[in-house]
Amino acid sequence: MSSDSTISAVGFCTYTGKGNFDTLEDALRTIAGLGANAAELSLYGEEIISGGRIIPGRAERLTAITRQFDLRYSVHGQIVSNFMDRERLEHQKAVVRAMLELCNRVEAGILVHHSGSAKMPAQSHIADLDRMERDALAEMAEVAKGYGVRIALENIFAVTDAEYRQTPAQVGETVRTIGSANVCGLIDFSHAYIESTRLGLDWREQIKAMAPVTGHLHVHDSFGRPYNSMTKFYHPAEATALGIGDLHLPIGWGDIPWEEIFEELTFLPDTMLIMEIVENRFANEQADCLERAFKLAEIANRRRLAA
Repeated sequence: MSSDSTISAVGFCTYTGKGNFDTLEDALRTIAGLGANAAELSLYGEEIISGGRIIPGRAERLTAITRQFDLRYSVHGQIVSNFMDRERLEHQKAVVRAMLELCNRVEAGILVHHSGSAKMPAQSHIADLDRMERDALAEMAEVAKGYGVRIALENIFAVTDAEYRQTPAQVGETVRTIGSANVCGLIDFSHAYIESTRLGLDWREQIKAMAPVTGHLHVHDSFGRPYNSMTKFYHPAEATALGIGDLHLPIGWGDIPWEEIFEELTFLPDTMLIMEIVENRFANEQADCLERAFKLAEIANRRRLAA
């Protein structure tokens, strides 16, 4: 695979421990040992940023670890990152600036950023929320440009009708409106499936609308069933058994038609495919998932050569 390919790297996200970096290092060793060529660093759980500032000693420890492995990196920013958070917007931007600097330090080309959320406003105020997010992303895109990083805007799902989230197609439109080479879309296929089911939308059409501006992929399986009134499970296996929610299952455990999707969608060149299927839960399934993911990448890359 090369940067000229549609999908140029395939791997897994790291999982988080107690913030002492041991879990991160073990995860990278596992990912490299499996034969992946990429890893997404889940830095939201590693206690590297305090009040919007990078803690120098911990950042140095991070880079010492990442340099041990022959992997391409992306970075997953804060799960709570939210450019529709008017009250804390400046704090949110400060953390994204710090995350972009961390991307530079570990030579990661992508910063994953969740699309915004807010309490569902009156219809007339939705445009204000969208504009606030676009303006903040455009501002951060200029910072990202200095580091040679792309901010990948990820589609998320709402849990209730009281929460405002953009649909995958709307996330794609946000990226188009910003019009920066340093902002791209991130399709999380399971998130799109869940949100489209919740809203009664055609989820394949939703991701098709987003794909042309997409430069990063999150792959994990599910059945696209919203939580609705059932959000509490005593063990993750119970949710799996019922097929409810954001399950982060191995490829093939849900009902997403992966091969069909990769046969019909075209993404941006140099797209990374990251599986959010963590080793500590599905260690025995990771090798099979990696094999299947490389085959999906081959489908996408073959289509690009044939075009």
